[in-house]
Amino acid sequence: MATIALKGNPIHTIGELPAVGAKAPDFLLTRGDLADVSLKDFAGKRKLLNIVPSLDTGVCAASARRFNHEAASVPGAVILTISCDLPFAQKRFCEAEGIEAVVPLSELRSRHFGEGFGVRIADGPLAGLLSRAVVVLDENDIVTYAEQVPDIVQEPDYDKALAALRA
Repeated sequence: MATIALKGNPIHTIGELPAVGAKAPDFLLTRGDLADVSLKDFAGKRKLLNIVPSLDTGVCAASARRFNHEAASVPGAVILTISCDLPFAQKRFCEAEGIEAVVPLSELRSRHFGEGFGVRIADGPLAGLLSRAVVVLDENDIVTYAEQVPDIVQEPDYDKALAALRA
């Protein structure tokens, strides 16, 4: 269990992020076209998992925009923004914001992602949503970077995450 915060107030996740050097757990998530995808659908690519509580918040929206802007500068990589939002809402958000280089994914059909990556919020007003975190995987799905953002209202360390993605 990780202790994080919501505006300075302690809350907890159900586990810990996968450790650097560990094999990432597989997942089943849903795209905007309602197709299910797993880790194997991104085989051979470096992956940045931008995990957010909801794209319907300012900080989550800001991280999706920032990673979208940076995505073109990282050949051979894919940026996945993962939340509990419905695929319809994710698609609407991306269209409205001009986000084309990020793949939004939803926990619509399977809630195992949050548990597998240790990011499900266990208590407090956001219980059940995903915490704000960034996990970078290499081409073989080995974790090369993991950041559990200490307070939900803070943005992730973009520079460190993108450096790990480019490495």
